[in-house]
Amino acid sequence: MDKILIADFGSQYTQLIARRLRELNVYCEIYPYNKLPEPDQGVHGLILSGSPASVTEPSAPQIDLTPFFSRVPILGICYGAQYLAHTNGGKVMPSPSREYGRAMLRIAKSDDPLFEDVTSPTQVWMSHGDTILQLPPKAHRLASTADVENAAYRFDDAPVWAIQFHPEVYHTSEGTLILRNFVASICACRQDWTPQNFVEQTVSNLRQQLGNDKVILGLSGGVDSSVAAILLKKAIGNNLHCIFVDSGLLRQDEYAQVLASYKDLGLNVTGVDASDRFFTDLQGVVDPEQKRKIIGRDFVETFNEAAQAIKDVKWLAQGTIYPDVVESASVNAPTAKIKSHHNVGGLPEKMQLRIVEPLRLLFKDEVRRVGRSLGMSKELIGRHPFPGPGLGIRILGEVTREKVNILQQADKIFIDNLKKTGLYDKVWQAGAILLPVQSVGVMGDERTYERCVALRAVSSVDGMTADWVHLPYDFLANTSNEIINKVKGINRVVYDISSKPPATIEWE
Repeated sequence: MDKILIADFGSQYTQLIARRLRELNVYCEIYPYNKLPEPDQGVHGLILSGSPASVTEPSAPQIDLTPFFSRVPILGICYGAQYLAHTNGGKVMPSPSREYGRAMLRIAKSDDPLFEDVTSPTQVWMSHGDTILQLPPKAHRLASTADVENAAYRFDDAPVWAIQFHPEVYHTSEGTLILRNFVASICACRQDWTPQNFVEQTVSNLRQQLGNDKVILGLSGGVDSSVAAILLKKAIGNNLHCIFVDSGLLRQDEYAQVLASYKDLGLNVTGVDASDRFFTDLQGVVDPEQKRKIIGRDFVETFNEAAQAIKDVKWLAQGTIYPDVVESASVNAPTAKIKSHHNVGGLPEKMQLRIVEPLRLLFKDEVRRVGRSLGMSKELIGRHPFPGPGLGIRILGEVTREKVNILQQADKIFIDNLKKTGLYDKVWQAGAILLPVQSVGVMGDERTYERCVALRAVSSVDGMTADWVHLPYDFLANTSNEIINKVKGINRVVYDISSKPPATIEWE
């Protein structure tokens, strides 16, 4: 298929570039700048991302563009623009002051294909500490701002464009149009990266890859594993064997409800109640990272035991999605560990299975679009993300059955009320967190000393960043009253108004 390669120099916006291209129905792949593959027949263009580094530093990221020059069009963004200038005879120097924020771009060459139909002036977003003082000898200026003379330029002897601003962020008013001009007009990419196209290609590839082999898949009840299961079902039918593990840390009644929904989808599912194992192993454990590791280990061992009952299995399917793949290969890796997360490609050696990941090319919102194209129910596709360790990381401190029961009740009231008031689909993720504190309260004429629960609701696109949702006061008041009145053991409710970053979505 037609595709664009994106060379990642460590910019916080690199995934945004890919998302914008996907929204234009153009397929693209992100690679660390030092692991960029040579262009094959399907590659129609290359984009160089921004970077926190400066091209003037000796340790600045370096890339060999020889295989791409004069072969496919290149677009340098921010650091990419500075790098193209610096390595081709131009002059880049630190700016007198950091150039950050909105600016008005005035286009000098309105007939250039990169700026076709773009108004002048147009608002753009700047975020850089260096500036291009002098263009390469064989390049000419395309646009400027009040503070940045060489805000966009083009090589005279090669299909190479460079822009100092970030077209991928929403603050650049016509950034999507500029990217469309590059990938569709200049690179001649067919805009056919659609959910239906993905389904057809993926099912065909899975049939070829798997043949008559048996595949096992651990279902979680979430969107990713569910969509992966349906794709595999279409490809290999009953050779797909699904296992759904109940850790005891799921939402209230979720085990039975999810099993029933999977049966309705025609999936071959085995349910395993392993809650006793999880609660036993979590006794006395309070460290968040240790809890995650125990839950992950117990899940793998439970899954492995259930898998042993299925003979002649050769593949393990995983619901890995593209952000997991990109982050695992980040140019900044290994990064400081925030929390244990997906082990992309991880698998216990004793299972001796090969891995198949039907969704590894998709962002989260694309997974949902594919699910809708597969005819999956709105309720299943619209489910909020739920952490792999479940309520185990929404109970701060030791995890016990009593605490899980309390949290399940509070969480159900919160989620049910979001659905009743039409707010559920306006929230990306929501849940309740049981805090390791008790506080004084009064119920009737009696003094109480009970637990506190925090409610969390965030808006996001893919979980990389998130903002807290401004839920109506009346909703919060009614939900708080209902939780305190109906859930024995809770006498105080608070609402989390922190964003990611600096906070994470989950508390542990």
